[in-house]
Amino acid sequence: MDFQLTESQQMLQDSAQRFMRQQHGFEQRRALLKEGNGLHPSLWQTFAEMGWLALPYPEDQGGLDGSYRDLVQLMSCFGEGLTVEPYSANVLLAGQLISALGSEAQQAALLGPMLAGELQLAFAHDEPGRRFALDARTLVATREGDGHVDGYVLNGDKAVVLNGDKAGQLVVSARLGESTLLFVVPADVSGLSRRNYPTVDGGSAADLHFDGVTLPASALLGADTDQCDAIEVALDKALLGLCAEAVGIMAALVSDTVEYCKTRKQFGTPISAFQVLQHRMVDMFMRTEQSRALLEMAAIQADSAAPAEARQALSSLKAWLGSAARYVGQQAVQLHGGMGVTEELRVGHYFKRLTLIQELLGNEDWHLRRLDRLMGEAA
Repeated sequence: MDFQLTESQQMLQDSAQRFMRQQHGFEQRRALLKEGNGLHPSLWQTFAEMGWLALPYPEDQGGLDGSYRDLVQLMSCFGEGLTVEPYSANVLLAGQLISALGSEAQQAALLGPMLAGELQLAFAHDEPGRRFALDARTLVATREGDGHVDGYVLNGDKAVVLNGDKAGQLVVSARLGESTLLFVVPADVSGLSRRNYPTVDGGSAADLHFDGVTLPASALLGADTDQCDAIEVALDKALLGLCAEAVGIMAALVSDTVEYCKTRKQFGTPISAFQVLQHRMVDMFMRTEQSRALLEMAAIQADSAAPAEARQALSSLKAWLGSAARYVGQQAVQLHGGMGVTEELRVGHYFKRLTLIQELLGNEDWHLRRLDRLMGEAA
């Protein structure tokens, strides 16, 4: 398996790294967090101008037709730069569903403005008490009309909707009978209330309550049939992006920890000279490089393999990251001592983001169960 980057992938990685280091450094991030949670309009507009919002979309929808490996290079740089912009919520979740299922009118009204950086989207799928499920149960849709469908009414709740506080349009999953349907819902529609809150990593989310929200038939995204397969495809793409972000964070933690240990002295000697700490830093490096190899393999599988094989590689990666990322994050904090948990050092910020990623889109135990099921089906 060839892990060598193409010329365009290397250019993408170089430009993203340069931008993150020059215009999205740690001090800029701290200033952004003081201004608000999860989004800075001028930076988001720059993301659009750089073509990053359009990267994973087909050319006929205004995208750049980027591959999964292209996406991995970009998201790894986002991890290193600790970006707070809601890329996954817009581009990898809600936007992907609109791209795959939306009518021409829906794509023109939603994808175009999102790719231009003018519209914020969010995918409202998780429900209270139901983690990592593909189907919807708590939020219920009912049809309106006799003989033909005039519209739908939504009642129920959604929980921890990333970017749900800032989104102008929501892609919402709801149960109709035994099927899970998808709807495009304006964030200011009558009957929808939002409880907004910051997340531990500096982003933001919202809990949503639908009380008799009435939608026209045109709000349906895709066919009036079960959309769990389409939801799984979008969640997997977002998961690969999150895993790439985690690997970028792990690499930055290794670099910061090694540099700190070279300058921090104990008994007049840099602590990097102590063999036991050298072993811990080597372990951090090895787990990061193993994670990077699994990430590249999962991206290559997603680009070229059958969906079942690609999902096996992706769940293997997320399950591995459950322990590897936890180890790297904890060791980085411990080797920095008390400084590792202060707001003044980016180590603590990396650790918080890494901890949240481990619990997004399926934790270690969930992906081990999924992997077991997928391998059983393939046998």
